[in-house]
Amino acid sequence: MNAPVDMTNLHDCRDAFSKTLEALAGANDDIVTVCNDSVGSSKMSGFREKFPQRLINVGIAEQNMVGVAAGLANGGKIPFVCCASPFLTGRALEQIKADVAYSQTNVKLCGISSGLAYGDLGPTHHSIEDFAWIRALPNITIVAPTDSTETAAATRWAAHHDGAVFLRLSRVGVPDILPENHRFVAGKADRLNEGDDVTIIANGVLTHRALLAAQLLSQRGISARVLNMATVRPIDSGEIIAAAEETGAIITCEEHTVFGGLGSAVAEVVVQSCPVPMKFLGVPGIFAPTGSANFLLDEFGMSPQGIADSATVLMKKRASA
Repeated sequence: MNAPVDMTNLHDCRDAFSKTLEALAGANDDIVTVCNDSVGSSKMSGFREKFPQRLINVGIAEQNMVGVAAGLANGGKIPFVCCASPFLTGRALEQIKADVAYSQTNVKLCGISSGLAYGDLGPTHHSIEDFAWIRALPNITIVAPTDSTETAAATRWAAHHDGAVFLRLSRVGVPDILPENHRFVAGKADRLNEGDDVTIIANGVLTHRALLAAQLLSQRGISARVLNMATVRPIDSGEIIAAAEETGAIITCEEHTVFGGLGSAVAEVVVQSCPVPMKFLGVPGIFAPTGSANFLLDEFGMSPQGIADSATVLMKKRASA
C-alpha cells in the first residue's frame, strides 16, 4: 500500500507551473508566454515582471492568441499559451486544429483552471469536454498532472519536447503524492498502488482520491491497483492491458464528461485487447451544475467513498456474470 495521503497540505498546481516556467525562461531566451488577459489567473505576474518583453497579452481574443503562438513557434520561439481551459479549447479549437495540430507547430497549450475548477461560475466555465476535443486531433500530447511535483516535471518536459502539448492544469488544491525526484515520461502511467482485484485509473485532481479509495477498499479485503494516467494521448496501452489481464476489472475517474475522455481512451484499449468489466466515473453526459469543484466531484460519485463503492459493485457484477 502506498504511504497515506496527507490531506493537511494542499497545493495549487498553477504555482508549480509558473515557478517552473520562470526558471526555464531564465535559462532559455526562446521561451515566451501568450495569454488572453489572464495574467493573474494563469499566475503569470512573476513571469511578466522578470521578462516583460516575452509575455504577449492579446486580450480576450483566444483565436488570435493561438495564431500568434503558432507564428512565434514558426519563428523559433517556444510559446506557452496560458488561458482558462474552457475558452482555450472551446473558442480556439479551429486554430488549435489548423495552426497547431495540422501545421505541427511547437506550441504548448496550457489549459488553466480545467475540469470543474471554476465550479462556482457554472456550466459556461466548466471545462469538461477538453480531453475529448483535443484527443480527437493528431500531433498533440495531452497531459493532466496530478500534483505540484508532476506539474513541474511535465512543464520541464514540455519545454524540451519538440511538438505540440496540451497541459491541463487545475486550481483546486491537491496533496503531493509523487516523490520529489519524480521524472515525467510522456505516455507512461505510474503504478502508485499494487493490487490484484480491481484497477482504478485516474489523473489530475482525482489520483489522490483514487489512492484514498484504495485504502478504503483494503479495509474491505479488496486489493486495488491504482494507476496515475497523466498522459491521455498517447495512452499507456501496456499498463492498461496488464491491469485488465491481472485484475479483471477497471474503473476510470476523470474530471470530465464520461464521453470521449480518459475512460473512453482506456476502453478503446481494453475492448481491442482484453475485454473486462469497466465503470466510468465522471460527469454523466450533462452540463454540470454550479457548485465548488470538490462538491461536484463528490456529487458525481468521485469521493473516495464513492469510488470505493463503485469498485465493490463492479466486482460483485463480475463475480455474478
